[in-house]
Amino acid sequence: MNQQHQDERTRIHEAMDRLLAGEATVSNGSLTVKALAEDAGVHRMALLKRHVDLKNEFYGRVRSETTQVPESEKRLRQTVTKLKKTVSNQKTEIDDLRHQVTLLAMASAVLVDGQGPSLVPDPSPTDTPDNVIPFRPPTR
Repeated sequence: MNQQHQDERTRIHEAMDRLLAGEATVSNGSLTVKALAEDAGVHRMALLKRHVDLKNEFYGRVRSETTQVPESEKRLRQTVTKLKKTVSNQKTEIDDLRHQVTLLAMASAVLVDGQGPSLVPDPSPTDTPDNVIPFRPPTR
């Protein structure tokens, strides 16, 4: 490990301690990787690529030393809740659509075949107004 790498790790550890104590110097004090990187004076990608163990250690300490849940976890939980609700709504909608398809298929079969039970009694030819054209001729 070179000296620059070791210096970064030391700064990250110091920033971690400051953030958890609520004494942020540069960042807004939120318990996120972004705030940790800002306070440590390193690029955020350094935490995500070179110092993944420190990032995991930070989130572990956030869970164990504070009552706060990391912001990223809060956002993920909210997203999961929204997605579960969306899936539930879509399942209900799909069930309703399947039921409608069944009803429409039965209605289509009755109209096409003309052999199903009549839902409306056929009017007698004298009851039909002059401007009404039946779909099919009466079958009497």
